[in-house]
Amino acid sequence: MSLPSLIARLRLLPVGLHLIYGALLVALLFRFGGALWRQRLKRAWSRQLLTLLGIRLESGAGELAAIEGGLLVSNHISFIDIYVINALLPSGFVAKSDVAQWPLIGWLARHNDTVFIERGSRKAAHLTHQHMRAALGAGRRLAIFPEGTTTAGDTLLPFHAALFQSAIDAAVPVHAIALSYHDHAGTRCAAPAYIADISLLDCLLSILQTRGLVARVTLAASFAPPLADRRPLAHSAHQAVAAAMAPAAGRAPVFPARDFNPANRGGKPFAQPAQPFRNEAAITR
Repeated sequence: MSLPSLIARLRLLPVGLHLIYGALLVALLFRFGGALWRQRLKRAWSRQLLTLLGIRLESGAGELAAIEGGLLVSNHISFIDIYVINALLPSGFVAKSDVAQWPLIGWLARHNDTVFIERGSRKAAHLTHQHMRAALGAGRRLAIFPEGTTTAGDTLLPFHAALFQSAIDAAVPVHAIALSYHDHAGTRCAAPAYIADISLLDCLLSILQTRGLVARVTLAASFAPPLADRRPLAHSAHQAVAAAMAPAAGRAPVFPARDFNPANRGGKPFAQPAQPFRNEAAITR
């Protein structure tokens, strides 16, 4: 075993202890405060986790600070994306049901306003929509990854439009966010990417072995209500994120969102390449 690998494995211990600390915070303190209290705890804990992982945040703080509520829409690279967003804009997340079974992280997700999607079930998708609409209507901030899967950060897959409907029905803003990761030299870095056959442990070790890792968060666009139909809305959000990703990714190849011609309400998506990525979320369009 190489020295960097050994050091990374040793650094897993404080990360694991911090996850346990997070579980204790949720179990013992969440119940004693309101939404603002929970957001502050979530933000502080997430920032501490990123510090332990050696990840530094870069963001347009002024732009992001102005976001109070609504639906956050982001590209998806890693499970760490959740904590990057929470370090800036503590939110409830919409995640595939498998996440609920992850050791400790799943428990934290279940007790942190996460809305879970059941794979391949239209009835469950309808229930998810109802839960999201209720949460957004109550003023809570929710975040989704509408690609439905993770990538290495060098492409942007089509956005599924279905989850945008909750924001339309609740009449809340939609905020499109672009995430990217970079090494100490400023080059786009795939170390945090949770794709293909990589395990959760291997992904953590990859992060811990990368020196000077930076997570960049950019507000690509905001869409105020009344919002368009979900398909052109998803297309507009996709285009905004793609444009924000391009400088960071060196004009990464970006796939079209959908044929969003309003006259073709049931239109088929353009042909897409095979997607051998993990973390697919079953989202009914």
